[in-house]
Amino acid sequence: MGIIQSLICRECKKEYKPQFRYICEDCFGPLDVKYIYPNNIKRELFESRKEKTYWRYFEFLPIRDKNNIVSINSGFTPLQKSTNLSKDLRLKSLYIKNDSVNPTFSFKDRPAGVAVSRAKEINLKAVGCASTGNLASATAAHAAVARLPCYIFAPADLEPVKISQALAYGAEFVAVEGTYDDANRVASVIGDSKGIGIVNINMRPYYVEGSKTLAYEVAEQLNWQVPDYLVIPVGSGAMLNAICKGFEELCEIGLVNDVSNLKIIAAQPHGCSPIVDAFKSNSNEIFPVEKPNTIAKSLAIGDPGDGIYVLKRLKQYHGIAESATNQEIVNGILKLSKTEGIFTEPAGGVSVAVLQKLVESGKIDRDANIVCYVTGNGLKSTEALVGMLPKPSTVKPDVQMVSTIIR
Repeated sequence: MGIIQSLICRECKKEYKPQFRYICEDCFGPLDVKYIYPNNIKRELFESRKEKTYWRYFEFLPIRDKNNIVSINSGFTPLQKSTNLSKDLRLKSLYIKNDSVNPTFSFKDRPAGVAVSRAKEINLKAVGCASTGNLASATAAHAAVARLPCYIFAPADLEPVKISQALAYGAEFVAVEGTYDDANRVASVIGDSKGIGIVNINMRPYYVEGSKTLAYEVAEQLNWQVPDYLVIPVGSGAMLNAICKGFEELCEIGLVNDVSNLKIIAAQPHGCSPIVDAFKSNSNEIFPVEKPNTIAKSLAIGDPGDGIYVLKRLKQYHGIAESATNQEIVNGILKLSKTEGIFTEPAGGVSVAVLQKLVESGKIDRDANIVCYVTGNGLKSTEALVGMLPKPSTVKPDVQMVSTIIR
């Protein structure tokens, strides 16, 4: 299994033993997992494995004992070669990384699964998360398999449908009066004081490791070639940073040749795009959005925890940050559905909309090899399309009459 050398501060590079810790005690920077890589890892090792989940890369995930893996068979999702959408956008090579088909229908199964597995390994008594949807479901599902209590911290006025999936898995809803940021703060304090593994807070160094498998899978599915562009939806920025880390690790151990020409596209919704705003103003500082206003609720994080690191990645990888309006997001959802048969939630609509915008403005080379990440299923947020779809017409049960309107 993965051999953890240490937890290393992203800022001052101080190293710690891999314990229940997530912030540097010297500079308060975030901690990342540092590994001792096995010698002579070859591509054939992974290609020969029958395990069709992200755990096929267990040498590079932070679990020491395979018996502690908590799996619901997530990952190794399709990398779908686009035919119709690429034709409409006049692109030579476009792939859709479709994480909407994970067991709880979003990419959050990856980080949640790794974090809950690590919580089990270090004998935590319970897990939880601050979430308004996808992460709640993913954490609760893994907690159910691990037989661990699960606590979901979210605003009290959250629509019941947003956490119904998590509650079905047996999670307990801690309804916090206030905003998501208030719920996040309460989860942080309770997690530390009660010894609960809050996957996206005090388990974060291990949690983000799950998302880097989105890089591993894309590389393997492209026969170990690195794409020219990655289009990634951005909320907190953790996934984008993890994907970059994943490609860098593959390069470090020799499974891919070079990542220096990789170009990263950060896609955010217009009503909550603090990273895009900072990028366009050439600022190294992120100014929080106090009241996000977008249909892309899963990306509506006004104060992105990894925002400054996304800006660094964009500079490192010749990147671009762009936003999409609500109308452009809806158009992106429908365009992907009608061309490739993939029904995505608004976050995926943001990716498609930003891809189209940058292609049409000449900022993405039409001859390039492009991967567009779709991270969640459209059935989770059908309200985004209310009023945008045609209403069905009613007819009498008369075959002859119906035949006159069917062309």
